[in-house]
Amino acid sequence: MEHNTKQKKAVTLETFVFLIISGVFFGYLSMVMGIDKMFNTIMNTAHYLLIDVVFFIMAIAVLAGAFAALLSEFGVVALINKIISPIMKPLYDLPGAASIGMITTYLSDNPAIISLAKDAGFKKYFKDYQLPTLCNLGTAFGMGLILTTYMLGLGDGVEYLAPVLIGNLGAIIGSIVSVRIMMKFSKQYYNIQTPKKDKEPVIDDLNLLRDVRIGNTFERVLDATLEGGKTGVELGLSIIPGVVIICTLVMIFTFGPAGYENGIAIYTGAKKEGVALFPKIGALLSPILTPLFGFKSPEAIAFPITSLGSVGAAMALVKDFIAHDLIGPNDIAVFTAMGMCWSGYLSTHVGMMDALNVRKLASKAILSHTIGGLIAGISAHYIFLLFSML
Repeated sequence: MEHNTKQKKAVTLETFVFLIISGVFFGYLSMVMGIDKMFNTIMNTAHYLLIDVVFFIMAIAVLAGAFAALLSEFGVVALINKIISPIMKPLYDLPGAASIGMITTYLSDNPAIISLAKDAGFKKYFKDYQLPTLCNLGTAFGMGLILTTYMLGLGDGVEYLAPVLIGNLGAIIGSIVSVRIMMKFSKQYYNIQTPKKDKEPVIDDLNLLRDVRIGNTFERVLDATLEGGKTGVELGLSIIPGVVIICTLVMIFTFGPAGYENGIAIYTGAKKEGVALFPKIGALLSPILTPLFGFKSPEAIAFPITSLGSVGAAMALVKDFIAHDLIGPNDIAVFTAMGMCWSGYLSTHVGMMDALNVRKLASKAILSHTIGGLIAGISAHYIFLLFSML
């Protein structure tokens, strides 16, 4: 996707504002940690995230990509689509064809729905005011399969199976809220008062045929798994900047020093040391966060904050949270719901709305999806509580 640029004066007010903010940021960290320890921790944490986390997520993405390709090749995706299509209208007020966008993004990432929206054969099923909502619909399921697989792999046996499934359900609830709110904004934008209730085509051309690879069954299996795995590698590479940059900063603000000596924090420059600012913020917000999400510890607030910009980076936090006993099954359910529903939407929404030629609605889409993600997490928490009572 091309990035639009414009020209302005070489040095402006924002230049000095940036210098001030950068100075405050690094000044605060160096005062607490020591300047040498701060840079050592940043480099060591970034290296740890790249080697131990990114490649692990990439391995999950390769396997998930291969499995997704097999599901598509042998018609399982088409079958799921046929099952889901009839409920799209009552739940989302969207035509049945929109279910293809849900499945596509669940198996890959948010922007995958844009290529569908550009296709004339897909686009014909939608009214003008419905098309902008595809941004929110697709984002709510972005990287769903990879996130689900990753979360399942963190537990022993089926320990996290129920929480992850509940998290998926929470994401669906959040997606409905997000799309419905966005639909109201979209109708206002297109000045739609009472849209006509046109009958949708009984025969959906998109559901009649599917593309398959040429060759015998073995060759098709081999081609599908290798091509799907290649997609996983590309996705794994694409999350490196988000994981390494965002998660390094988040970890520094989440975790504390190596230890204390006579009440004084000791920093060694090792990976995953920090100033523990997020837990303090989480503790202040706990009267709100606890009834809404039921987080086990204040540190858990780092996951939803990170998933605003990159769900891949947010995933990188979970293993360390579990290792430090900071989260439990309820948190896994909430993380899965919010991580999938938000899917780093702050970093993709503007570009996706621009691709849909409705950039003016980008702020409305972000507002709608913010609410949807919060509802996803709240829903997952209370569904998990009900499940725990059974």
